[in-house]
Amino acid sequence: MGISVQEKQALVARYQTGESVAEICASSGVPRITFYTWIKPYTITVTDFGYKVSQQEFIKMKQKLQKLEQKLEILQKVDCTASAPLQEKLQELAKLYGQYSVHALCEALCVSRGTFYNHIFRRKDVTAYDKRRTEMKEHIQKAFDESQQRFGASKIAVVLAERGVHTSPKYVAELMREMGLQSVTTYSKRDYQKSVRMEKKQNILQRQFQVSEPNRVWVSDVTCFKINEKYIYVYVFVILDLFSRKVVAHGVSPKNSTYLITSTFKRAIQSRGTTQGLTFHSEQRAQYTSKAFCKLLRMNKIVQSFSKSGRPHDNAVAESFFASMKREEIYRTQYKSERQFRESIDSYIIFYNTQRPHSTLAYKTPDKFEALYDAKKSKVG
Repeated sequence: MGISVQEKQALVARYQTGESVAEICASSGVPRITFYTWIKPYTITVTDFGYKVSQQEFIKMKQKLQKLEQKLEILQKVDCTASAPLQEKLQELAKLYGQYSVHALCEALCVSRGTFYNHIFRRKDVTAYDKRRTEMKEHIQKAFDESQQRFGASKIAVVLAERGVHTSPKYVAELMREMGLQSVTTYSKRDYQKSVRMEKKQNILQRQFQVSEPNRVWVSDVTCFKINEKYIYVYVFVILDLFSRKVVAHGVSPKNSTYLITSTFKRAIQSRGTTQGLTFHSEQRAQYTSKAFCKLLRMNKIVQSFSKSGRPHDNAVAESFFASMKREEIYRTQYKSERQFRESIDSYIIFYNTQRPHSTLAYKTPDKFEALYDAKKSKVG
């Protein structure tokens, strides 16, 4: 008879309270060698916020969170919802084909994979090579999910061979890198410890979007655009001062990298001249929690605040800026090159800061709103 997770956790809890392994195994009939394999994965850890979680539960939550975050990214990039007509959904998903797994794309907009494959393979520009890679990625994703993210390239290649799909571990590893798949077994302890640390990454902003003076709270976000029919994607990163809604710095890059975030942030510091008492709010993406970026914030004594995963409303001001920029600039232009796209973004941000009235600012522009604040402060001083 199998032993449930709850029973395993209860036995490990007895061990944590001081009872010996010999006594536990004698009373439960569990072999010692088996019990020792349970100690780490079924040890309950209590976080600073009072949550109880085991390593096994953490891994499952991490897998679920990764899937939800991927769905959210997809939904933010497409220009339709799950209730849109099928052809519209297929056209939007085709734009992201190759950036995400077909499984994730289809789940995000409630499209069957068979229907999506038929749509993709009917395109004239899809070669037999593309079809093979796509089909192989599906096989890999299935084997990876079935192993609960435990298997690496070598083991997945063996599993596929048993199913009649013959390939090399090297080819599987190449496709796994493209798909962003990585076995959790090597990094599960590190990720578990990181999850406990991330409990301390609080949402300090708490959707309080009204600030009494400049350089108290900066908010940021990054979005992706396709700039021509060759499926070239470019990332735009912006930092806004919550007081005036002004874009204090922005960056454009073909990669959503830590360098894009840190270099843009350094320009923001140079532009504003002070970071004393500043809070910086963002999503919990890897770029924002990287060592390089966190070190930059510590050096400038900046407090970091994070949106909760899957809650875009926690960063509504930055989300609203991108929505306005898409409507007023991006969707009105057919870009032929990355250079044209960069020039368009630069031009729009100058317009946004200097000419575009903002309803939250009593229909004043961000620059005008800050100028009035400075004049009032000088008068009082």
